[in-house]
Amino acid sequence: MNTKISKILTYATGLIGLIGFFFFIRIVVEGDTNIENDVNLQNSILSPFITFSIITLSATALIAVGYSLINLFKHPDVLKRSLIGVGILLVLLIVSYSFASGDAVTDQLGKVLPDGEAGSVSKWVSTLINYSFILGAIGLVFFLLDFVKGLVK
Repeated sequence: MNTKISKILTYATGLIGLIGFFFFIRIVVEGDTNIENDVNLQNSILSPFITFSIITLSATALIAVGYSLINLFKHPDVLKRSLIGVGILLVLLIVSYSFASGDAVTDQLGKVLPDGEAGSVSKWVSTLINYSFILGAIGLVFFLLDFVKGLVK
């Protein structure tokens, strides 16, 4: 990495750390009880801290996604493999959806649970549960294969 960019990132990281430390000290000095009981104090300390945290998280996520996309478009072979991976995940999602049940969710007595009625929400919840099982099974198979390969060596 360029040393100029490295210095800028170091200073930016230090500044973010100092701002976070400033908010931490303000919260510790005021104390939990005072902050819990005083709405004006909450608005003067916690609201700016939360806003700062959201901005920092958003900027970090944007930068990470941006650099990842730039890297993908710089290397077409990596882009091709990524699109194949996304396609495989989409096929697994379609398989999960086809096996999903859209029936109502009931308790042991057969009564429909609150917000458990049949419909598209129930279908998608079932789809994502099936999707998680499929991905977990694939991960377990690869973990076991790697484990056995390690034992053979």
